[in-house]
Amino acid sequence: MPALPHHITTQLHTRADRFLRVALSQYVTNGLSVTLGLVLIMLLVYEWAGLAGASSAALGVMVTSMPDVPAPRRRKIMQMLPAPLLGAPLFMLVQLVRTDTWLLGVVLVAGTFLAVMLMSWGKRGGPITFALLFSMFFSMAAKPMEDLDQIAAHGGWFLLGAALYLVWGVLTTHLLNQRFRAQLLAEGLHLFAQILRTQAQRFTPQADAQALLATMLAQQAGFADHLQATSDVVLESPTTPARTRKAAMLLALMEARDHQLACDLDLDTLLLHDASATTLPALQQVLTRTADQLAALSLALLLGRSQRSIEPIADLRSALDGVLPPRLPTHDAPDPLATGTPSPTALLHSMASRIGHIHDSARKLADLARGDAQPELAAVRTQWQLFVSPTRWAWAPLLGQLGWRAPTLRYALRATLAVGVGYLVTLHMPWASHGYWVLTTIVVVMRGNLAQTLERRDARVAGTVLGCLLVMALLASHPGARTLLGVIALSTGLAHAFALRRYLYTTICATLSGLLQTHLLLAGAAPTFAIGERLGDTLLGAAMAWLFSYVLPAWERNQLPGLVQRSLRAQTEHAKLALAEPAPSSNLPWRLARREAYDSLSALTMATQRSLAEPSQVRPALAPLEAVQARGYQLLGQLTAVKSILLLRRAQLDMGVASPALQHAARQIALELAGTATPDGSPPAAGQIFQPRPDPLAVNDITPWLLRRLALATGMARELRQAAVLVQQDKSTR
Repeated sequence: MPALPHHITTQLHTRADRFLRVALSQYVTNGLSVTLGLVLIMLLVYEWAGLAGASSAALGVMVTSMPDVPAPRRRKIMQMLPAPLLGAPLFMLVQLVRTDTWLLGVVLVAGTFLAVMLMSWGKRGGPITFALLFSMFFSMAAKPMEDLDQIAAHGGWFLLGAALYLVWGVLTTHLLNQRFRAQLLAEGLHLFAQILRTQAQRFTPQADAQALLATMLAQQAGFADHLQATSDVVLESPTTPARTRKAAMLLALMEARDHQLACDLDLDTLLLHDASATTLPALQQVLTRTADQLAALSLALLLGRSQRSIEPIADLRSALDGVLPPRLPTHDAPDPLATGTPSPTALLHSMASRIGHIHDSARKLADLARGDAQPELAAVRTQWQLFVSPTRWAWAPLLGQLGWRAPTLRYALRATLAVGVGYLVTLHMPWASHGYWVLTTIVVVMRGNLAQTLERRDARVAGTVLGCLLVMALLASHPGARTLLGVIALSTGLAHAFALRRYLYTTICATLSGLLQTHLLLAGAAPTFAIGERLGDTLLGAAMAWLFSYVLPAWERNQLPGLVQRSLRAQTEHAKLALAEPAPSSNLPWRLARREAYDSLSALTMATQRSLAEPSQVRPALAPLEAVQARGYQLLGQLTAVKSILLLRRAQLDMGVASPALQHAARQIALELAGTATPDGSPPAAGQIFQPRPDPLAVNDITPWLLRRLALATGMARELRQAAVLVQQDKSTR
């Protein structure tokens, strides 16, 4: 049998790798856990209370499972409890007012506003929001209940399902905690490997630098977001050897990210020199091979391989050293940094050193995974709480969103208006409209920004069509109640699994689950199903969500200046700590400041991407925003390079020269970022500070490199501030 062409083999291998990574991810594991919990609880209640009780209990389980995502074990119940605690009263309140059309409308409108305002708590509040909305709208799908006793009975089944799932969610979080740690860490390694591949592509002179920069900014934003979720789980209570090892791997990954950021320094200069043409491809190859090795390590973690079966990462340092041009003898050449203009040879050696640090971090990751290296986590073990997200439900986030310009308040008002108008429209539809499905479509499609609304609008319509066809085919086979409950459980779990990965898959499964759930509440196991009416309801709800997205909009251009200011504050704090003398006990404050700097740039990048979907007349100018992001990452890279010198190569510094230069640069960067620097306050050039040299022949003295980094960092801080001013001016001129 002839062998397949190489490009087809490569494509098949890539798709198989992608499928395996999704199938073994924390999303699917979490979704299967939700599925199993649903099956067990629904079948248990079905055997005791029949189909009606199981249907209400299933809704309680569904509502409670929405906040059940991979999270720290600590206070997990407080993450899930608000959903049933607020959802059950809304479920019963809708039943109490079902016979009064106008009173029902008031409850739906008020409940929608309350639910959406919970978005003030960010990622923690989002699942609670939809849990409350589904509690109301799915209650509308049930048959009207005859008396208070019947309402109380169904409310009791709702609470029973919720209570049982609370126990299930807490239990599985503890049982799967070690697996979630491995999966989250594996995805982080894979995301970082993708960043390294993009970085390697930038080493080609013919590459589209602008397109690659945009790609890398997006990858860095996604990576920073994932690192926070990973830190919440992996850094929680690193008290056992297995947890300690994974926490050490996460810290090593963060260090590798810093070296990668510094790796971009001087690249533009090197690409202009012909002398670099023979060396850069070799450096590019080392980056690519390191990325491949990290991707293989991440897959080994997903597969759950034992420590000794994980392949070590081969040392590529010799490959780096073998391609570098020889350094010029110090006594034959002037100091290349005395004038602030290093030679291409010096820059190549510096670049190779940073790539070597990335590779060393990759090897350290593999050694930690294999148990060949011992973790050093004394500081993290005593202060790990500072790395994870807060878990308390404080009032401050809500109070911060009560201003008229606050995006969450505007989102809540917009959604409330859409639900109110949608409810009125459903009362006068020419077909037998299902009001709950129209309203559900509205709140699912409408998001806090136009970009996600447009994306979900199209996916919702397509997913509903496919979901309706699946429901019609299933009901036509006259399945039993247990089969329907099992399908509801499986589709709910799959919708849960792909909510953050592929929304089209989520909406197909959610349509299947939601329609069967509401069908059982209303018609039992009867096979009747009107696909045309459901599609009409979906199109109506999607259209209304889209139209109301332009009511009280919170355009990204109004949020961007605040995000830019947050980034400037984070950069200022990071510069102060990065240029300070390393603490003898712990560098934790610097690490936390570094994380905030990354997070602020990530938030700015994502907001910029969302603005691309907005109308052209309100779209912000992209050039200054991209400049803020690029200069922000470059400043982080320069300061990281300085911090690495202070931590790793302090013995090669003349601290009598370096200490005042560090203090001067810290003050000057703070002034530049604040916009208060004076023209004569620029830092001295490297040659001005470092003359005369104590030992002109000292080849191990790297103080000139430190001084050059400080000068470049100060200049980048100035350019960052100038770009930030342009962003502010762009808003004020519109």
